[in-house]
Amino acid sequence: MIRIAMMVLKLFLKVPYYLYKINKSGKKEPFDLENGFAWCKYATIKANKAGKVKIESSGLENLPKDNGFVLFPNHQGLYDVLAFLESCPVPFSFIIKKEAKNIILLKQVIAATRSIAIDREDLRQSMQVIQTITEEVQKGRNFLIFAEGTRSKEGNKLLDFKGGSFKSAYKAKCPIVPCALIDAFKPFDENSVRAVTVKLKYLQPLYYDEYKDMKTTEIAAEVKKRIELAISEEIEKTN
Repeated sequence: MIRIAMMVLKLFLKVPYYLYKINKSGKKEPFDLENGFAWCKYATIKANKAGKVKIESSGLENLPKDNGFVLFPNHQGLYDVLAFLESCPVPFSFIIKKEAKNIILLKQVIAATRSIAIDREDLRQSMQVIQTITEEVQKGRNFLIFAEGTRSKEGNKLLDFKGGSFKSAYKAKCPIVPCALIDAFKPFDENSVRAVTVKLKYLQPLYYDEYKDMKTTEIAAEVKKRIELAISEEIEKTN
């Protein structure tokens, strides 16, 4: 959390302006996702620079040419979404647990990107979220979903991916893009302000023809396997 404090202090005079623009874009009617996403990206880039966080992204060529896909990364920490906000060239919405939906600034980002809070204890609401995502993806909206359900708290090690997280993508018959986050736990989960590099690898997508005969648990296992391999290969390079 010490890095968050450093970001805020360095941008003290600008934070109210960023917050105002993000908040305004979230309330704008008709809603403009590109505008809201652009302001969130702009503020994120400034925050990363102030917090001495560098994003190294690769594999952007693997993103589908057409919108209407779902990004499935591993979940390392509180910082993860910021890595995508800086590096992803196309707007997306994300799924977040309901407990975090009212945190200052995050609340405004959720509104500006039309992201969705999910109550994992409420089966009915969870099913409604799945249906909503399915319909929105079919309309051409992109989503970011953490299939582990919670951050691993074990650095670059992954938890099991939950099959239920893939139901929306399966029903929408959309491209599934595995994404490997490396060292994303360091910016906010380590008690340090030293310069840090977070790596984000966009892997080759799975298209519907490839996964249509698989169960969602099998899709989850395949996506996890691809991400683990990418992380292992990246770590080997640096050792």
